[in-house]
Amino acid sequence: MINAESIAESTDAPDPGMVRAGAAAAARRRELDISQRRLAAEGIINAGALIAFEKGRSWPRQRTRAKLEEVLQWPSGTIERLRTGQADRPRPPAVPPGAGDEASLIAQAVVPAVSTMSTTVASLPPVDDPTFMPRITAMLADLRQLEAVAARAARIGRVTPALIKALGAVRGLYDDVMMRAAQAPDATLGQRLYAARRGANLTVPETAQAAGVAEHAVAQAEAGEPVAAEDAEAIEALIAQIT
Repeated sequence: MINAESIAESTDAPDPGMVRAGAAAAARRRELDISQRRLAAEGIINAGALIAFEKGRSWPRQRTRAKLEEVLQWPSGTIERLRTGQADRPRPPAVPPGAGDEASLIAQAVVPAVSTMSTTVASLPPVDDPTFMPRITAMLADLRQLEAVAARAARIGRVTPALIKALGAVRGLYDDVMMRAAQAPDATLGQRLYAARRGANLTVPETAQAAGVAEHAVAQAEAGEPVAAEDAEAIEALIAQIT
């Protein structure tokens, strides 16, 4: 039987960073429909340690964090960055285990993550650099994950001012990054579509209607997912018409 790895730190008074990281990981796990039993069965972390981590009462070992990041489809080091992301800002008061609003905790995790990514955007190479597209594609994937976590929190809980700020921050940065990606010589169909419809002030439903495709085809293209050949052709035709 596989032994799930336990935790490294445990405290009765967790710091806010532990709470932020645990709440964000919990939201991501539920978003991906990953059960506690699965994580234990795969030897990643046992149920008790996972609950303690997600509630901000404990901190997993580095090896465990790496395993969690892999199954949560997060870049390496994400959990640690979520914990330390507000190190240069005034620290909010500690949130006792079980207290507080989950949506607010998720918002506290998203905002510093977006701030960190904004700094990364500023250091991107020129759009014609061979490393530009791989880097910006990975960044867009991370932003979609952050937006999904924040949007899900808005659906399941109270929409707090902090959560509104988090959604605005992640969506604003996503818009900036997509518009920048569209300028690259090897920009994807979805990136060029996003820039074209934003330039024409079209919503996704309006874009789909104009192109004669289903809304999900527009959403899939902009998310970097493959679309049917006939949909791609229709989208290309629309881009040519509105740019």
